[in-house]
Amino acid sequence: MRFSQRTNWNTEETELARAHRLRIEAGLPIADLTASNPTRCGFTYPEKLLEALCDPCALDYDPQPKGSVAARRAVCRYYADRDADHGVTLDPQQIVLTTSTSEAYSFLFHLLCDPGDEILIPQPSYPLFDFLAGLCDVRLKPASLVYHEGWQMDVEAMRRAITPRTRALVLVHPNNPTGHFTKRWEVEELAGLCREFSLALIVDEVFLDYALDRAGWSFANGLDGVPVFVVSGLSKIAGLPQMKAAWIVTAGKRRDAAMEQSLARLEIVADTFLSMNASVQCALPVWIEDREKIQEQIRSRIGANLKELDRQLAGLPAVQRLVIEGGWYAILRIPALAPDETTVLALLNCGVWVHPGYFFGFPESGWLVLSLLGHTDEFGTGVTRLVDYLKTNQASNITGL
Repeated sequence: MRFSQRTNWNTEETELARAHRLRIEAGLPIADLTASNPTRCGFTYPEKLLEALCDPCALDYDPQPKGSVAARRAVCRYYADRDADHGVTLDPQQIVLTTSTSEAYSFLFHLLCDPGDEILIPQPSYPLFDFLAGLCDVRLKPASLVYHEGWQMDVEAMRRAITPRTRALVLVHPNNPTGHFTKRWEVEELAGLCREFSLALIVDEVFLDYALDRAGWSFANGLDGVPVFVVSGLSKIAGLPQMKAAWIVTAGKRRDAAMEQSLARLEIVADTFLSMNASVQCALPVWIEDREKIQEQIRSRIGANLKELDRQLAGLPAVQRLVIEGGWYAILRIPALAPDETTVLALLNCGVWVHPGYFFGFPESGWLVLSLLGHTDEFGTGVTRLVDYLKTNQASNITGL
């Protein structure tokens, strides 16, 4: 049998995955500092979230390519009600429902790109993009974020990365895993690039509601002269990744020709797949309305775990916890004494599981990524083991000098 080159992945189990599996099979303890599934992190969900799936409206098959009007109106209310300063007024016609942000990206890549075209994406970033782009026959071009007392974009590096095949720029706002919110000056610079090179802007806002200090603003208002597409969904907004409910906002303050063309074409793409099931569409307004009940718990957990992380790192000056502004990940810059994979394997043997930085596009050595979402007791235990290992490793290297 012959297979498509776009699925020619290495499907062998990695050394890290194998070591993790064998430790679990052996029944050895693991403090998981990679936990990112809110449904398994001990949060309490309102009972009526499941009751909403029993709405009799789901028994009627009413295929609407963009999704039901009631569900799309609920998405509009979400943006309007975020807060007085950041609220956005949208028309349901600007919304296309999808089963996930992954599907939303797929729709947009097909809308904007021909095979071989390029998408520019800042790194570090989430590795899923590589698979999505490959399945859509699109090439990703990385543009590195830089860190100096906080993350920022190297706009000139982005400019140099643009070629005649570049069709769009992807932002994650706030970024995953850096927690960097796009600043207003960066928006102005990026908008200028998009206008100069006729690029679209795709903005992933799934972590938008998890700012550490103040509410984050949305790109859903659009930018003058730039086609903007915002993707988000209930995976993070309501802590419901299993319900497969997301959307695309074709952003803009006025319905110009570009928006009309985008919506018309997206409607055909969506009509081809008809992907979101009726029960989820009927329940979506309830889930969005009740989002604060889970968000408050998640924010509290993030805050408590970040405080505990900083407390334990205080005695370890060689390790730097980088500034984060939102999301639920923390990045540690550690002495680059060995490849991160070696460090992660050694930590696993100590009973703690963390992400190596290269998983998100960091260099091969000197970076670890931790989730702040896990149970506080397990998180504290894991950080203690992490700090003990780093202290011991640092001391042994100093002794060996």
